[in-house]
Amino acid sequence: MTAVTPETVMAALARLRDPERGADIVSLGMVQGLTIRGGLVSFALEVPRERAAALEPLRKAAEAAVSALPGVLNTTVVLTAHRGDPTPQGQTAGARAADAAAGRGKGPQLLGTCRAIVAVASGKGGVGKSTTAANLAIALAQSGLAVGLLDADIYGPSMPRMLGMRGRPHAAGQMIAPMEKWGLKVMSIGFLVEEETPMIWRGPMVMGALEQMMSQVLWGPLDIMVVDMPPGTGDAQLTMAQRVPLTGAVIVSTPQDVALIDARRGIAMFARTNVPVLGLIENMSYFCCPNCGHRSEIFGHGGARREAERLGTEFLGEIPLRLDIRTTSDEGAPITATQPDGEEARIYRAIAARVWAKCEAVLARRAASAPRIVVE
Repeated sequence: MTAVTPETVMAALARLRDPERGADIVSLGMVQGLTIRGGLVSFALEVPRERAAALEPLRKAAEAAVSALPGVLNTTVVLTAHRGDPTPQGQTAGARAADAAAGRGKGPQLLGTCRAIVAVASGKGGVGKSTTAANLAIALAQSGLAVGLLDADIYGPSMPRMLGMRGRPHAAGQMIAPMEKWGLKVMSIGFLVEEETPMIWRGPMVMGALEQMMSQVLWGPLDIMVVDMPPGTGDAQLTMAQRVPLTGAVIVSTPQDVALIDARRGIAMFARTNVPVLGLIENMSYFCCPNCGHRSEIFGHGGARREAERLGTEFLGEIPLRLDIRTTSDEGAPITATQPDGEEARIYRAIAARVWAKCEAVLARRAASAPRIVVE
């Protein structure tokens, strides 16, 4: 197969011109963050925020130009408003959070066809957030709801492996049809790149890709969208708070004090952006020996419950550390779907039912507080 080089990619892009400024997009410095991994090409076009919508045809033309090159298997191009951004480049995360809380978002809100949108988040990685998100989404679908699952972790997408999904989503005109399995509609950047390909992208590129997965995917009407958030409290979380009408957030933590410290940061971030925290889940709460049933509290126990009580939010439940949960996730056969009569699936369904009940309560409060127009 012909090798793709940065020179051939840039040469192809140099034939495209900015319709307003007249010069080619390479000489204007619009092409940023070019990465090439085994025929997979990704880069961003930096544009002024106010021109982003008008330059969507240019983004598509750049994608088509690179895709036509010999040796290119897939091309991912995102628009990013890094330049011309009215927000000062040195603005702190706290200031950006304040903007989100005040409703100063970046354009129209996304995922408007979803009745409820729940972010499953954690302050740190390695606490089982993605496993929890996948099983909660399946449990919600098993209750008869129309459910979507968005993998918002651009740097470490895990849903394709966790749900046992292969292949690429197909185009439907200018939109993309989501992948479907286990009763879910699913989208992840992992469907568009090879599993071992690192996403060496800056923050604006990540936000651009995330917004495209929300705005250019044919989700259709959904009762609830579960968003598997990346760990931490960075740009992706702020993008969701600014651009998506989140119904609430679910925080996943282990019982350890060091994990709970990071969970507090996540709760504080959602509070600052006016997103209700629906509750905390304690994952890996205890270990049960598969042979004798002996229970060991390896990471401690009850820390998330105590933290929920301290913060005045609900404790949604505890999930044990069990071998079957790990093995079924690694095999792409989540335990809630493949062992629906087991105790683990029962735990996930109970938590999912409580999450949905809390979503309905939030939606009811919002509907009651909305202004009513009376014509006499």
